[in-house]
Amino acid sequence: MKTVITTSGMTMQDVIDIARKDSKIEISTEALAAIAKTRAQVEALAIGDTPVYGISTGFGALAQRHIPLQDRTKLQKSLIRSHAAGMGPVVDREVVRALMALRLKTMCSGRTGVRPVVAETYAAILNAGITPRVLEFGSLGCSGDLAPLSHCALVLMGEGRAFGPDGIEAPVAQLLKEAGIEPVELREKEGLALINGTDGMLGMLILALADADQLLDQADLVAAMSVEGQLGTDQVFRPELHENLRPHPGQTISAANMFAALKGSEIVASHREGDGVVQDAYSLRCAPQVAGAVRDTVEHARLVASREIRAIIDNPVVLENGEVTSNGNFHGAPVAYVLDFLAIALADLGSISERRTDRFLDASRNRGLPPFLADDPGVDSGLMIAQYTQAALVSENKRLANPASVDSIPSSAMQEDHVSMGWHAGIKLRKALDNTRRVLAIELTAAARAIELRAPSKPAAKTGALIQILRKTVPGMGPDRELSSELEAAYQLLLEFHA
Repeated sequence: MKTVITTSGMTMQDVIDIARKDSKIEISTEALAAIAKTRAQVEALAIGDTPVYGISTGFGALAQRHIPLQDRTKLQKSLIRSHAAGMGPVVDREVVRALMALRLKTMCSGRTGVRPVVAETYAAILNAGITPRVLEFGSLGCSGDLAPLSHCALVLMGEGRAFGPDGIEAPVAQLLKEAGIEPVELREKEGLALINGTDGMLGMLILALADADQLLDQADLVAAMSVEGQLGTDQVFRPELHENLRPHPGQTISAANMFAALKGSEIVASHREGDGVVQDAYSLRCAPQVAGAVRDTVEHARLVASREIRAIIDNPVVLENGEVTSNGNFHGAPVAYVLDFLAIALADLGSISERRTDRFLDASRNRGLPPFLADDPGVDSGLMIAQYTQAALVSENKRLANPASVDSIPSSAMQEDHVSMGWHAGIKLRKALDNTRRVLAIELTAAARAIELRAPSKPAAKTGALIQILRKTVPGMGPDRELSSELEAAYQLLLEFHA
């Protein structure tokens, strides 16, 4: 697999391929020429006396300090070393690769002023599978994802800490030597160009969008299983109730998914006539409305990501006419808002899933199933505590739904007096996504048991097929046993399964 980066950049799928599939990167000839042309303009400014931010001045609150000519390359190296100040847990490999790919994309635009060798070496590090050791805390989502990108830039310089393609940490000098990569001696403007962007938060958004697409299709199918297992009706998912009466695109898609998933179900057909239940509970009947709203939120976030990936974010930036000018495009507000919005939507998706699970376990509401779906209720507790775990995950997601982007802590001696906190919005969104997948895994486990208890009536083809896959790793009804490994197996299934 190969990804070619041009001056026009890359697609979101390119970012995913580099981050998750180790797609090899090639920089186009056109991009290298554009980089070289802009570099010539920066070098002309570097030897002049006119103050240019990041070339002949300090950074942040030190922007008014003039830097003598002989110290300007030292300035760039000092910038990276001082800004590599992260702390906390190690950030996931795919996030680091995504942010590096996006920073490289901006270099290849020809607007940052780096030399071609900087972009080529950055690409070589990615191609070699070397992953800088990036830590969770250190970005305020403004002026760029500074500490995370600085830890990546350190590796380019032959310094810092990194993991090899085998995932084992090793000295950076050794990793570069084994890959045949020469460290780069940074020159004017290059240190700044390596760290001034929304690449981390955008990378996390792009990865989250791919995960959300998969999760939402799964949520529709699992919700359909719950409707089936609880003797609900499929008639509320008919197209005319959604396409014509309330035409939100996401709702229409989710309703269609659920209606199709229940097609041919003997369980659903078994209670069409003579059923005394007039309407299903909201958690069943309104599943498409909630999942659909999440889908529409995802599409709004995708629109923002599609705009941001076309952006060229650096400060200062080199314009087409050669002018080097300061700007505020590094502020992460647009990305931070949608990262937070997605976390809010996912909290609700998990919440309605937990409510469906709880109905399965309550003998007063589960329409004839044993309490807690237990083999021998009283002696056995069945899935009682699985719902506790699910409730804990849902509660954690509600906490994670608290927006990061409403906060701002001034920094750099009040020069950088308003920040987006977009990096942390991305970190918590990744946790919310993982929690939601676990919530759905528990609903899946409960729904599968319930459907099997409706025998001899058979489930729909789609829901039955998923139960068959689940039963390869998760057994069905039986005496109580340790549940943790079974719930983990259901979670692992959802990591790979495409509905």
